[in-house]
Parts: sequence; C-alpha cells; structure tokens
Amino acid sequence: MKRVDAFPTHKYKDFQLRPGKPLPFGATIVSGGVNFSIFSRHATSCSLVLFRKREKEPFAEIPFFDEFRIGNVWAMVVFDLDYEDIEYGYRMDGLFDTKQGFWFNKEKILMDPYAKAIGGRDIWGVEPDWNNIYQHRGRLVFDDFDWEGDSALEIPMEDLIIYEMHVRGFTSHESSGVKHKGTFAGLIDKIPYLKDLGINCIELMPIHEFDEFEHSRISPVTEERLFNYWGYSNIGFFAPKTGYAATGKFGMQVDELKNLIKVLHINGIEVILDVVFNHTAEGNENGPYISYRGLDNKTYYMLTPEGYYYNFSGCGNTLNCNNPIVRNMILDCLRYWTSEYHIDGFRFDLAAILGRDQNGAPMHNPPLLETLAFDPILGKVKLIAEAWDAGGLYQVGSFPAWGRWAEWNGKYRDDIRKFIKGEPKIVGAIAERIQGSPLINFLISSLYFPFHSAHLPQAGNDPT
Repeated sequence: MKRVDAFPTHKYKDFQLRPGKPLPFGATIVSGGVNFSIFSRHATSCSLVLFRKREKEPFAEIPFFDEFRIGNVWAMVVFDLDYEDIEYGYRMDGLFDTKQGFWFNKEKILMDPYAKAIGGRDIWGVEPDWNNIYQHRGRLVFDDFDWEGDSALEIPMEDLIIYEMHVRGFTSHESSGVKHKGTFAGLIDKIPYLKDLGINCIELMPIHEFDEFEHSRISPVTEERLFNYWGYSNIGFFAPKTGYAATGKFGMQVDELKNLIKVLHINGIEVILDVVFNHTAEGNENGPYISYRGLDNKTYYMLTPEGYYYNFSGCGNTLNCNNPIVRNMILDCLRYWTSEYHIDGFRFDLAAILGRDQNGAPMHNPPLLETLAFDPILGKVKLIAEAWDAGGLYQVGSFPAWGRWAEWNGKYRDDIRKFIKGEPKIVGAIAERIQGSPLINFLISSLYFPFHSAHLPQAGNDPT
C-alpha cells in the first residue's frame, strides 16, 4: 500500500511533482522521488536545475510553484529521477544591490549548502573545464553504509595522544608505501604505524569539499602548479573532499571515508575533524558565486553598513555564525558528521569568530557555543576551540566553555617549537606553558571578564 504523499499532485513539462517537506534542508531521497528543500529569506523566486553527471548543460530546469513555498523555504518532490546520475543546483532571483547586501543573480547556478556530496573536483589536481557553467555540483548520497556495530570510542580527553594529519600529505609520497596515495583508503595502510607510535586519536585537517585550484598558479621557480593544499576554504560543510578518495571518480567518497573511520575505531583510534565555520571560499566582493552569496548573502555573511564583508577570518569574508539560520546550519552539520560518520570530536578553526554577534562584537554568552555545548546529539563528542581569530580576539583561558569546550593553546605550541629548535632564553616560558599558561590565562580572563571571578581559570587546568 502506497502512502498518499508518494503520489504527484503537479506536473511541469515531463516531470511529476508535489509540494515537498521543508525539513530537512537539502536533497533527500523519499518514496518515488527526491525531496529538494532550500532556504532564502530575500529571494523572490527559485528554480531547481538538474544535470546528468559531468554533463555541461542541464537537462531540466523546474520552477518552484508558489504553493511549494513555506515561509522562506522552497520545498518540492520530483519523482522518477535517476538518483545515481543526478547533479543539482538552484537559480535564485531577487534584488541586486550590494550596498544593501543583496547579490541575487538568476544567471548563476548555485550549489546547495546542504549537499552531502559535491562533484566537479573528483580527482585531485585534474584541471577542470573553466568554461563549465556550474563548477561545484550537489549530488545525492545513500545512507546505507554497514557500520557493523561501530560507535564512537569516547576515550577520556586526558588520555588522548593526538596526531594532527593532512590526509593527502600523510601518504602522497612514494616512501609511504601505500597503494592509494593521498587518500582515505591509503591512510588505512598506515594504521599499524600510528599504533606503533602510541597514537589513539587522529585530527584530520579539513576534509570538507574545497577547491585545490583556488588561487592556483604556476611556480616561477619550479614551474610546477601550486595548489590550495591545506583546505581551509570550504565549499560545502556537509560533503567529504572527493579528491581525497581513491574512489572519488566513481562517486564513492562517502563510503570510503566511513570505512576509514570504522577501521580506525576497530584499532582503538578516534577521529577528530578540523572544521572551518569562520568563512567560505566565496571570498570578498571580488570572489566567485558558489552558493551562499547568491542564495542569501545578507543572511550568511557578516556585512558592514556599506554592504562590504567583515573579514575577521583574514580570508575575505566572515560567516554570520550567530544568525539563527547559520547557527542551525552549523548545528545540523555537526550532528550529521556525528551521527552519519561516527566522528569523535571537532577542532574549530578560528573559533573566537563563533562568539561574535552579527555586527562582529564579542559576546559573553554566545548562543552558538552554548547550543553546541548542550546539544544532545553532540553530548559525547570532543569540542576543541582554536580560541582566537584574525580580528585580534584572543580567548585562550577565557573561551566560553560551559564545562564542555577545550582549547588549543597557541603559546604552548609556539614556545615548545622554539625550545625544540634550541632558541635561547625560553626555559621560563616553557615552565609557564607546562603549567597550562596560568599567567596569560589570568590576564586574558581579567580583560574579558573583569567583574566575573567565576570565569577565572584554575592554574594548570587549561587544556593545551
């Protein structure tokens, strides 16, 4: 017996449609079709653009009927799509007035910020077709991976021995001895090496989809192509980097990453992700349209009164993290990685930005940080803050914690490096760092919380 909502109610050209469910956002496989749901507060119209995988031109463009809009969300079920051969995007129409913060342009095809897989950079370093009208394409995924009883390890924080790792760099050289170099699959071959070192946790530098060709150029010295190697420039927060998967060219990056995490857990090794919620790859006023700028620029980014981008990230723009829509997107993202990928923890790049209000001012009790601290799904994962940003906000020792947030101690990192290098007059600083930097923590806490002694840290208790 079929459900009533498995039947179409509308038709557009050859496509059978019905009003969709506004939640969850993104593209979700439902009975007989795909539910597409996208938010924009300020757009005046929206259409769904459908491609077959890797084809340059779309094979269909379907407008969202007025009755498919609920509040500020367009939601539509499209029936009888070939799930495995579909790429999708959106066109949004609306006001173009950058001084007011509006960048709508219906000529641009925009990626879904909730896309669980993204095509366009399927094999690392293979130069794309720059004439392609849609560079980064949303794809559908199947959440049918067999975890075989796996769950997060929940090793106490004080017992972790963490190896910070770049997925590609860890095995890309011939000396790694792995078959699939520079990939999630290749990392599995190095697990015995990690165990020999005594490692029980790896912290993966950004593995969300990014574009290695961002700012790419030819070196004038070596004549080699230089890439955006580190990945601190997100295109999609929900999607693993396709070019990091040996199976990325087949669209199997989701399963490959999940298999890596499962095998690491079998070997007693947790996985922490380095997440970059402070900015996106769209840059400043001269940057590209990829997703957020064209969907609802004024919602997703912090803007000056003149409509320019605040740049507390040092990367051209700043994500508007304490706007309720963006706050919910970050929460949805972390819940997704925790529940669907069994991630054990997150290290937040330039986390002080997450505590700024929509005008950029630091808040004493940031709602996003509090929400993450008390969220039920995130209740057991590690939350680690890089407790500063590029706008001068330094919060080591005073980062809002609620008993949940740990901190990176940059002074510890820098002084230990100097000590190992043999730099002079560093012994006193090393003694301070080994104690957890109590003096600097006291000074910073006094600066930000001068009237609240309860916020002052206990000497030696600051995680490093």
